[in-house]
Amino acid sequence: MIWIALWLGNAHLANWVSKFISWTEYPAKRLLYGLLSTFIYTFSSVYILTKIFNWITNFNVSFTTDVLYSTVGITFAISAFMHGRSFLENWRKAALDAETLKKEGAVARYEALKNQVNPHFLFNSLNALTNLVYEDQDKAVKFIKQLSEVYRYVLDTREKETVTLQEELRFIKSYLYLQEIRFGNNLNVKLDLDGASGNVAPLALQLLLENAIKHNIVSQEDPLSVEMTVHDGFIWVENKLQKKRSPGEDSPGMGLYNIRSRYKFLSDKEVIVNEAEGKFSVGLPLIDVEV
Repeated sequence: MIWIALWLGNAHLANWVSKFISWTEYPAKRLLYGLLSTFIYTFSSVYILTKIFNWITNFNVSFTTDVLYSTVGITFAISAFMHGRSFLENWRKAALDAETLKKEGAVARYEALKNQVNPHFLFNSLNALTNLVYEDQDKAVKFIKQLSEVYRYVLDTREKETVTLQEELRFIKSYLYLQEIRFGNNLNVKLDLDGASGNVAPLALQLLLENAIKHNIVSQEDPLSVEMTVHDGFIWVENKLQKKRSPGEDSPGMGLYNIRSRYKFLSDKEVIVNEAEGKFSVGLPLIDVEV
């Protein structure tokens, strides 16, 4: 009874402790708590089972120091195997997660870069610039500067997993300037992010704005309104839903899949997508980065 209780009990105990204290994040703490819990459980089990055995059988098996030391010694040998196995399993899982994150990050950066350097985006920007050169040379110079800022940000953040919200917003303003030159008053974007702080995945907000423009009608008869706000630890990008009759060249779900894949490894919170009452909204969790 004692050996069954110690074997099975310590096996479940090792798994239970691992649920609350991660081997990969706090290895020393996990080891200490594992040893303490094993000692307490072993001592208590041997003592209680010995008392029960004596009470049922009327024998008088003494709970001596030698019995305790031998039991605890063997149990610690068994527990070392159980905790070692638990550590290796968690280490293997962490290694797989890290490799998956690396792969997902590379794919996400490539997709974001491809989206930003999209030939259609560059073509439309150059068309707008051509008109500005003849109409307003000062504005054309500013347009070129903002366009260079957009591409510089893309190159600077291609190896980063997160950036500060303020960095992303500076990029968003440069990007919106180009779009406002192209669409004029037909595109209305409101940025209401006063007091917001934290980190976001680079180019994530831009990708949501790009999707809103790509998949909705933007015209004088149907101007597109987009609003960016923050509450409850999420940045919300919401636009009026006025879908185009013919879909764009890219699947509308690929951009969101890209963002969800990135945030799966960057935050414990999931990206929220809602479509209701003629509006489409996406919530990106703000990421707290420990210094």
